[in-house]
Amino acid sequence: MATRSPLCVVLAHVDHGKTSILDKIRGTAIASGEAGGITQAIGASIIPLDTIKKACGKLLETLKMKFTVPGLLFIDTPGHASFTSLRRRGGNLADIAILVIDVNEGLKPQTIESIEILKQYKTPFVIAANKIDMISGWQPSPNSPILASISKQSNNIQTLLDTKLYEILGKLAELGFDSERFDRVDDFTKRIAIIPTSAKTGEGIPELLVVVTGLAQKFLENCLECDVKGYAKGTIFEVKEEKGLGKSMDVILYDGSLKRNDTIVIGTLTEPIVTKVKGLFEPMPLAEMRDKKSKFKSVSEVHASTGVKISANDIDEVLSGMPIRSCSHQDIQKVKEEIKAEVEEVIIQTDKEGIVIKADSLGSLEALLSLLKEKNIQIKKASVGNITKKDISDAEANYEKDPLKTLILGFNVSCDIKETGKVKIIINNVIYKLIEDIEKWQAEEKKRMETEQLEQLTMPCKFQLLNGYVFRQNNPAVAGVDILGGTVRAGVPLMKNDGKEITSVKSMQLEQENLEKAEKGKQVAVSMEGVTIGRQINEGEILYSSISESEFRKLKELKKYLSKEEVEILKEIAQIKRKSNPMWGV
Repeated sequence: MATRSPLCVVLAHVDHGKTSILDKIRGTAIASGEAGGITQAIGASIIPLDTIKKACGKLLETLKMKFTVPGLLFIDTPGHASFTSLRRRGGNLADIAILVIDVNEGLKPQTIESIEILKQYKTPFVIAANKIDMISGWQPSPNSPILASISKQSNNIQTLLDTKLYEILGKLAELGFDSERFDRVDDFTKRIAIIPTSAKTGEGIPELLVVVTGLAQKFLENCLECDVKGYAKGTIFEVKEEKGLGKSMDVILYDGSLKRNDTIVIGTLTEPIVTKVKGLFEPMPLAEMRDKKSKFKSVSEVHASTGVKISANDIDEVLSGMPIRSCSHQDIQKVKEEIKAEVEEVIIQTDKEGIVIKADSLGSLEALLSLLKEKNIQIKKASVGNITKKDISDAEANYEKDPLKTLILGFNVSCDIKETGKVKIIINNVIYKLIEDIEKWQAEEKKRMETEQLEQLTMPCKFQLLNGYVFRQNNPAVAGVDILGGTVRAGVPLMKNDGKEITSVKSMQLEQENLEKAEKGKQVAVSMEGVTIGRQINEGEILYSSISESEFRKLKELKKYLSKEEVEILKEIAQIKRKSNPMWGV
């Protein structure tokens, strides 16, 4: 057994300086030693311990720290969502994380999402409060230890920095985290350390490296043991088409070693794939991984922890976030079953109820599932890949039973189908925004459906026949009325104050124009069939809408959409009905 390099992921809201911090760490490492001190791996930068020591200089002596980890493996990936692709069974592949926050902007949507996912995976993290050089009046001390740099600032600037840091502390406290500036932390197991940094000037970068390496060593030493000579375990980070290589897989290897021609088993949405390693490739030294022109060198063997590009046959069904393992010929079936079980833990299909969710990788699907379950949102089907016609028909099947579940959530995926019929499709590349979107849509949709239901019901209203305004006594009776409350609509059934339904509103007119409805305060001419004014009804009499018992119960359920006045009229109608049936509507 040997200690592997801890896997460190850097997360941030867009433009808060994640790439700049990584570039500065790499640059500092290169500047402080030989050019070969840092090794590029697929999607990662391997910084050996000697290089970290040189980058941190006298800081290590001052802090009297001794490191035993072989170095740090910085996962170097574009996009904040990539963290979720780095999964392993039972958690996240990252051992530790650096969360970069622009000290001048504070926590932003993607910062909050990153924190939620770190919390969910229980990944220890530190915060780089970046861009201190952008604080108005800051006097930079390039590559200086941050405490020395802070001490050189004026009292006003020191106070301003503290104010900005305390704003971050306050927001973190709201999210359930106790945090403090790193030099004021007495127990790193209980408090999140915040290191003020500048990726531009290098201030605070040595402290950031020291704190991350120290934390990784102190709290993760047991987790970092791996069998370097054993079978390989890893996670597919990305699958892409490479010129001259065909389809290849970028893999983060966290256990064991992998050789050319080894048998590998890879998870898919269906049956695991069994194939052989055709080729292993690493970037040339100091190559920029995001540069498509980067050159690769072929290697015969790699050891954990590292990133490597693997060329193999039959990998068309492979997706990011899937597990990959090497094994002996005898163990193929056993490993296939283990990998299939691991994938099925995430790719779920429940019974008949719940929404459909799609994500770009197995890891992000897992993160989304977990956050939706916290919100008690039911899931019918969860899978990886873009939204298909099958997903739409699966979601549409919910319509008759619960229209609020005719919904597809897509994280970092696309949908080319324009006509969705009854299905609502919500796509976002920020997980927690998706959850906000679903809650907002369901609330709006529920209100729309309930409003539609109201339109089908007889609404509470009442009016009084005006004295001296009988235009016709019968066939049909036409009289001027004063609307006392609610909204009178054409077709509404009417009753007297004894509860007896006697007629309905055939039509209404105001200044010789036909009306569909008339509100409180209006005086209109109403035509009523089947009654004679002077016999069944009289001038000055008040008539109410005649509401059935089932309608009454439904109106009580939806009374949040009724006005106070309508609620009062509803009570009056109930009292009238209960004169003949005390249990009416109860």
